[in-house]
Amino acid sequence: MADIVKQILAKPIQLADQVTKAADEVSSFKQECAELKSKTEKLVSLLRQAARASSDLYERPTRRIIDDTELVLDKALSLVLKCRANGLMKRVFTIIPAAAFRKMYSHLDNSIGDVSWLLRVSASGDDRDNEYLGLPPIAANEPILCLIWEQIAILYTGSLDNRSDAAASLVSLARDNDRYGKLIIEEGGVGPLLKLLKEGKIEGQENAAKAIGLLGKDPESVEHMIHAGVCTVFTKILKEGPMKVQAVTAWAVSELAANYPKCQDLFAQHNIIRLLVSHLAFETIQEHSKYAIACNKATLIHAVVMANSNNATVKLAVDEDHQSPVLHPMGNQTPNQMHNVVTNTMAMKGGAKLPQKPSNNHVRSNSQGNVKQFHHVYYQPQQSGATVKGRELEDPATKFYMKAMAARALWHLAKGNSSICRTVAARDTDLRRYAFKPNSHACKLVVDQLLKITEKADSELLIPCIKAIGNLARTFRATETRMIAPLVKLLDEREDEVSKEAAVALTNFACTDNYLHLDHSKAIISAGGAKHLIQLVYFGEQIVQLSALVLLCYIALHVPDSKELAQAEALTVLEWASKQSYTTQDETIDALLQEAKSRLELYQSRGSRGFH
Repeated sequence: MADIVKQILAKPIQLADQVTKAADEVSSFKQECAELKSKTEKLVSLLRQAARASSDLYERPTRRIIDDTELVLDKALSLVLKCRANGLMKRVFTIIPAAAFRKMYSHLDNSIGDVSWLLRVSASGDDRDNEYLGLPPIAANEPILCLIWEQIAILYTGSLDNRSDAAASLVSLARDNDRYGKLIIEEGGVGPLLKLLKEGKIEGQENAAKAIGLLGKDPESVEHMIHAGVCTVFTKILKEGPMKVQAVTAWAVSELAANYPKCQDLFAQHNIIRLLVSHLAFETIQEHSKYAIACNKATLIHAVVMANSNNATVKLAVDEDHQSPVLHPMGNQTPNQMHNVVTNTMAMKGGAKLPQKPSNNHVRSNSQGNVKQFHHVYYQPQQSGATVKGRELEDPATKFYMKAMAARALWHLAKGNSSICRTVAARDTDLRRYAFKPNSHACKLVVDQLLKITEKADSELLIPCIKAIGNLARTFRATETRMIAPLVKLLDEREDEVSKEAAVALTNFACTDNYLHLDHSKAIISAGGAKHLIQLVYFGEQIVQLSALVLLCYIALHVPDSKELAQAEALTVLEWASKQSYTTQDETIDALLQEAKSRLELYQSRGSRGFH
């Protein structure tokens, strides 16, 4: 760094020396050139001071300021050389307006101000004594750039406390404006933020993690952070850092993974998935040993499911884009989402009453008041006794927050990535078989919670729960039909999006890919689904119409002799739908519709309310 800065400074120092030398040899405008020489000498003195402090200079503003200064000195040299013209004819044809000197004085003053500011902003925090640095002339048109430079310079040279404050300032800037976040990255802010996250005090580490999460707004920004070493630092913090810092780091992981899914596998390669699951399972799974335990794949995944026996499981079970409320380091917090994980954890650990924390946001435990202990094992990274003890002594709110952020990060890391997902998978048969065992107590708790929210139909988590049930459709037995009726009821929902998702979820039960499609199709009909689907196909909005038609086709295909379908005149509806443009545009749907019509024609008459 020091060598680079010295190279940058070499040319303007050389130009300044040439200006002062040429100013002594002028034959005209001697007074003006003397003033120009005086300002140039002041400027070159600052430049030499900068060269001596090159190891402390912050490169980005140094380049910008010195490049501008070099242009000014080049113009100053040209002006002075004109004043050296000898001979009468040269003087006559060399016209120098008086305004040229005034303009050059202004430029030199600006350069002096810029270099002076550069030296002050690059000084260590102790030397600066928190003085107000003001704005350099170069930042007149973009003052926010100067503020970013100042905060990043503090991250490089300031004390730990000052670096923490600087990171907090960058958090505010990045949160307020995406463009400011881009500037922070372009001006070299990622490196010192990662260093603070690795070395700082707890508050500074939290601020640095928040800043990193806010800066990862797009794939390009996330890639920049990956090249800067964010994965290695995240791994170190999630393995060894204080729990409060680990929680914010987990949130930052979720932000980067959400905005650049291609980084999922890279995070997995750095063991971030394992560390997050470890945090999620901490004090939730009864351990047989404090040391690492070899587990088979089924036990490993099953333990993760056990750790998420409430609303948080929705985040890991669902394959969707719905942004439901989740604890967030920057605000908009909804504490009840992961509370049961913490309360259940403490009940398992102590086998006593759950501690009551006086808080406006306190959420009661389940009506049973206790939780059955489990004997499954999950791998815990080896930790020193002091570290384990420290984690156990963390307050419940911090543990709860850690689990919430770990769940959020795992949701985004596993989303659409079958090789990473070790919870519930909708399309991977092996993972689904290993992860979700309907007879296990943990999975029953998951289903109960999903059904509870679906039946009430008044939660912001309703749509994620509907999607989760649909994704689990192929795990239920033929006798497990209790989730069908609530979904059928939602087909009559006034909100089109809810009706659409209910139809999609039921389609997962009734589609041919589901081995129990016949049993599920009959259950849908028995719950009154036929009449709702007919109405949606005829009168529903476009957002729900197609989903309802697909479900109706599958039911007609599998149960063509249904009396309820005949009474609802399903064949007539399918005949009408086959003439609509939205069905003929999709070859798959058109083929399904034609097959369903053919099956119904074997058993039912058009316009009839009975069988042939």
